[in-house]
Amino acid sequence: MWLRQVISRSWRPTILAALALCCLPPAVGQSTSTWKPGSVVTISSFWSQTGVKPGGQIKLAVVLDIQKPYHVIAPTAKDPYVPLNVQLIGAPDEVRGTTPLYPETEIFDFGVGNSKEKISVFSGRTPVFMTLAVLHTAKPGEMPIQIRIQYQACDDRQCRFPVELTNMVALPVLDPLAQPSQINAEIFATMRASKSRLDVSLFGLNFVFDPSRIWILWFVAAVGGVLLNFTPCVLPLVPIKIMSLSRAGGNRRRSFLLGLFMSLGVVAFWLALAAAITTVSGFDSTNKLFQFPAFTIAVGLVICVLAVGMCGLFSVKLPGWIWRINPSEESLGGSFGFGIMTAVLSTPCTAPFMGAAAAWATTQSPVITLSTFAAIGAGMAAPYLLLSAFPGLVKRMPRTGPASELIKQVMGLLLLAAGAYFLGTGIAGILATPPDPPSPFYWWLVALFVAAAGGWLFWRTWQLTSKLHLRLLFGGIGILLIAGAIGGGLKLTGASPIHWTYYTPERLAEAQRNRKVVLLEFTAAWCLNCHALEQAVLHNPRVVTLLNSPNVVPIKVDLTGKNAPGAKKLLEAGRRTIPYLVVYAPDGKEVFSSDAYTVEQLVRAISEAEGTDRKN
Repeated sequence: MWLRQVISRSWRPTILAALALCCLPPAVGQSTSTWKPGSVVTISSFWSQTGVKPGGQIKLAVVLDIQKPYHVIAPTAKDPYVPLNVQLIGAPDEVRGTTPLYPETEIFDFGVGNSKEKISVFSGRTPVFMTLAVLHTAKPGEMPIQIRIQYQACDDRQCRFPVELTNMVALPVLDPLAQPSQINAEIFATMRASKSRLDVSLFGLNFVFDPSRIWILWFVAAVGGVLLNFTPCVLPLVPIKIMSLSRAGGNRRRSFLLGLFMSLGVVAFWLALAAAITTVSGFDSTNKLFQFPAFTIAVGLVICVLAVGMCGLFSVKLPGWIWRINPSEESLGGSFGFGIMTAVLSTPCTAPFMGAAAAWATTQSPVITLSTFAAIGAGMAAPYLLLSAFPGLVKRMPRTGPASELIKQVMGLLLLAAGAYFLGTGIAGILATPPDPPSPFYWWLVALFVAAAGGWLFWRTWQLTSKLHLRLLFGGIGILLIAGAIGGGLKLTGASPIHWTYYTPERLAEAQRNRKVVLLEFTAAWCLNCHALEQAVLHNPRVVTLLNSPNVVPIKVDLTGKNAPGAKKLLEAGRRTIPYLVVYAPDGKEVFSSDAYTVEQLVRAISEAEGTDRKN
């Protein structure tokens, strides 16, 4: 029984009152699953139908009955209020869940005198909806679905302690030949008026979108596609395509066709990826391909062959049909193939916006999934299509001659570094034994090619030009590449300053039993975004100090090899793509999660998690 004491607004309502879990028999059919009764809010859950067939979808309504004169703070509320949060925190691998859909809020006058303000709240009967998709591989029977709710109730003058509840609801999976019946129609009739939320965090900036409006979902996906071009996976290829468009710049029609066919190649690959996600059992994320070491090695070999040809070191004799799709050839087929390769190389990375949109879309109908992934591809291809439509934008690039050849050779050596990276991560994935991390020594091979590119750029620049400013500019870039290769090799193969624990369910459980703050980092050797974030943010001295403190346990979930427990934990965290990072308080409550975070965010999240334990 909660204390009936109320607290004034001057108190920080982030003090969570821990409630013991009290699970009643879950609901099947028309009956409800009633949660542990609260003093002012009663919670029940309802299914939209009597069950779901494998490969189908079902809706879950979590209903809050709020007693007068109280209201529950809406999800849009800011600190110091604790917003309503309904979250799927546990489900079998065959189940995928969407972000919750909340009803319309009402504006409420809160406080007294000069401190009165308007806040968004829910009143009376408040249903929150989730759509659950069940894969074709699911077997008939009941599946346990774990839901967590956090809320804070306030009257017109003061707020009560925040409440957190967890309950298990049974999802009935029917025989494939059975026909489920619709139930609880009155509750789900209000679902269309509800608002869904797609929360995206971009280095400290938070955005909220309504993905149920399909054009907004497409827009978010397209923005993520554009940002993919600036990830470490794709960025090295951009100058190569710009040079190709520059050489065709004298013929505007030809330039546009090259850009168009490359764009079609990008979109075609993303559509193929969406088709795999909607039809292939167990294929549920954009970077799933790179979790198969054989695929990673194959990509590395293809890149190396193309890079050798670009460097002009020797002519690779291949069958004629391969030359017709060779991206190094300035042909329509070559541009289409280059688009496919560019899209393939983008999949290890996840851009902000794109990851959230793709994760939401994979739980929807095939039409929404296909259209959302097409929007990602269109956004990724848009810059190349723009450059091809206006070739004057790249006219300053050298089209022929020694300078053009030098750029091709340098980019070819950098592409060889990319090929070595994928080959190395693929081999490391085969040799890795989870939960132990893979060997990082393939980075020295990558560094060798980067240093070779810098040395060749420096040497040839001094041979080709006597102009001092060009020698200083391009020679300086060459020296920076050499220095970066040596420094990167030392950093990426050296011991981490963080005392990592490598994930197993038992190690995580032990840390939480000992009431430690847990930072869970999901990463993989093939995830360049993960490496970049780790070096730039996690290795910041302030973060390192916090993570190595006695009260914090940093746990790394490395998905390079066949790490089935790690992949399952990623799904439990509500994600299907990496990078991703979660901070848990000592009581197991999620305090912070993001795929694009800053030093300040992590410092604040860890401090908040430690403070929660002290207050409890």
